[in-house]
Amino acid sequence: MNGKHKTGSRRKNVPFPANTSTTRCLFSSKMNSSKRAGEAKLTCSGCQRKFLVPTITNAYRCYKCNSVTNSTIGSEQSRKDSGVFKHDQLNNAYPNGALLPPSASCSLSLSMTMGNKRAVICGVTYGKRKFKLEGTINDVNNMKNLLLDNFKFPIGCIRVLTEEQKDPNLIPTKKNILDSLNWLVKDCQSEDSLVFYFSGHGLQQPEDRKGDEIDGLDETICPVDFLREGMITDNEINSIIVQPLKQGVTLHAIIDACHSGTTLDLLYLCKKEKGSWKWKDNKPPHSKETMTTQTNGGLAICLSACEDGQMAADTAAFDGNRFNGLVTYLFSQIIRDNPEITYGGLLEKLHQEIGNIHQSKFSNSILKRIFHRKIDQDPHLSSSEKFDIATRIFKL
Repeated sequence: MNGKHKTGSRRKNVPFPANTSTTRCLFSSKMNSSKRAGEAKLTCSGCQRKFLVPTITNAYRCYKCNSVTNSTIGSEQSRKDSGVFKHDQLNNAYPNGALLPPSASCSLSLSMTMGNKRAVICGVTYGKRKFKLEGTINDVNNMKNLLLDNFKFPIGCIRVLTEEQKDPNLIPTKKNILDSLNWLVKDCQSEDSLVFYFSGHGLQQPEDRKGDEIDGLDETICPVDFLREGMITDNEINSIIVQPLKQGVTLHAIIDACHSGTTLDLLYLCKKEKGSWKWKDNKPPHSKETMTTQTNGGLAICLSACEDGQMAADTAAFDGNRFNGLVTYLFSQIIRDNPEITYGGLLEKLHQEIGNIHQSKFSNSILKRIFHRKIDQDPHLSSSEKFDIATRIFKL
């Protein structure tokens, strides 16, 4: 039995863009670098120019002709060999050549029964790639059952996206995920409860709007086709499912991926200081611009598996040989055992359980063997507005 990382995982080692630190064009001699990395020659499939790219590169967009060239030089390390986490810190460089194509918007035709409760549940395994995730299907089933059993969501109002779906519109491609997010908020009305759940790889990339991120990085989630179509950024997610929320509508997002702390770009983060939880501003330098990224009177709340600079873990420690996202598994168990728990109680218990893993305070040594490295993972709560987490009951 062993534990694993999710991309951005200590769901780990996604070919991207991920550990990219240097790109250089032999034709123009232009170079972008953040740290030293191994390099190899790559010939553009469009203009035939030669480039030096990091040895971990699997796809490269030529800055001259805009062609995308797939590469076999990438050393994709299997998540199975990566230890416990979903992924390592990943860096991305775009100026002279892009390892992933830019984001694109899409439209949606909707055909599902609407109700007061509506959910999009997405789990991405990434097929036969070496950065495949094994626990995401289990995460999806876990969340679906939780919504049905504990929160009484109508089954016809839950849209599930996995690679196991027979309907091609329910495969977790970039287009289908964006379409489903549009479906989630379409015609939402007061008293509606909306849920977006994602289990998969998460990454960071340089911000696409200068000054809209405190750390200068956009957080992203990775669809199954992200190497070809690109990632989905926090800005896109915010514009689709946060900004349209009307008065009385509540959205909960639960993101089990690396670098997921501010995936919705919400205004307030809940931080623990001197033993108590307090709301802190998450306003970037250009706060006037940020105000336009918030709701239309509704409430958006996000529970993330970790902070922006951290990794999220998968493990088989709790469920035999079945892998699960660590936070998804703990979250669902806590809710089932404590149906009237507050947001503060939920956040505290999540941190306590992960702390217990650090200290191996269990009757057997299984967790100590599996989590052989310290889990630097702090579940994160953010919101579009402040509220009393000590008294407000967690409800979906």
